[in-house]
Amino acid sequence: MKLATLRTGDTTIAVRVDDDVCVEISGMADVGALLRHADWRSIAEAADGAVTPLDSVGPDDWDAPVLQPSKIVCVGLNYRNHILEMGRELPEYPTLFAKYPEALIGPNDPILVPEYASHALDWEGELAIVIGSTARRLSVDEAEGAIAGYSILNDVTMRDYQYRTPEWFQGKTLERSSPFGPVLVTGDEYLVDTELRTEVDGDVVQRTTTDDLVFDPATLVSYISQIFTLNPGDVIASGTPGGVGHARKPPRYLVDGSVLTTVIEGIGTMRNAVIVED
Repeated sequence: MKLATLRTGDTTIAVRVDDDVCVEISGMADVGALLRHADWRSIAEAADGAVTPLDSVGPDDWDAPVLQPSKIVCVGLNYRNHILEMGRELPEYPTLFAKYPEALIGPNDPILVPEYASHALDWEGELAIVIGSTARRLSVDEAEGAIAGYSILNDVTMRDYQYRTPEWFQGKTLERSSPFGPVLVTGDEYLVDTELRTEVDGDVVQRTTTDDLVFDPATLVSYISQIFTLNPGDVIASGTPGGVGHARKPPRYLVDGSVLTTVIEGIGTMRNAVIVED
């Protein structure tokens, strides 16, 4: 099952995305609101609200599936090929940092970057894990059941800000910089060897399958839940594969007018233009 959040004028609605239509899930402003109901799956499956043909939904109509997650937890250095390209050893534990909800944009929205923050802007295509039930001190087996599903997130990063200090946070949560979407695919449909691909202006810069993850989704949910509670609608960005611009020689970065495309097989495509503002 695929779930999404659509913009309708000044409001948003949660929908179930079927083969060729979107079906409104009545009373739910976004997928996050739906996930706060313990029986969210049954509610979504039974939805019979207004029907919109999928081919009449424009690119700008798609919003981030969860608009205000209480937490966005990001995982660094979690693909073997990316760890090796950055000259590091495989980690014993996940590297974690946070991102604020203000960083999120829809799957086709422009990435708006102030000029001062545009000098080392990098891409990081990632599989996003969305929590579907409260997760606290869960085993790996229990954590599997707490995952609502999967989406796509690009952890667009200001490398110069990231490396100003040993802490990465300031380079990782630029407001209105991180595309998220277009849909949440429920966990029963996730394929472990799904291909993730990132393109910049049509050039493929990242391509790998998610079985290259060092820490898989259930392991991440279990580990993080030992530290703090994960709530329905919370998002875990599970890390990026090799091919980031900063590791290239010479480095390659996003610039004004760049088009960033992020694809995960079975989930969908995000396409975002970079706009550098004065």
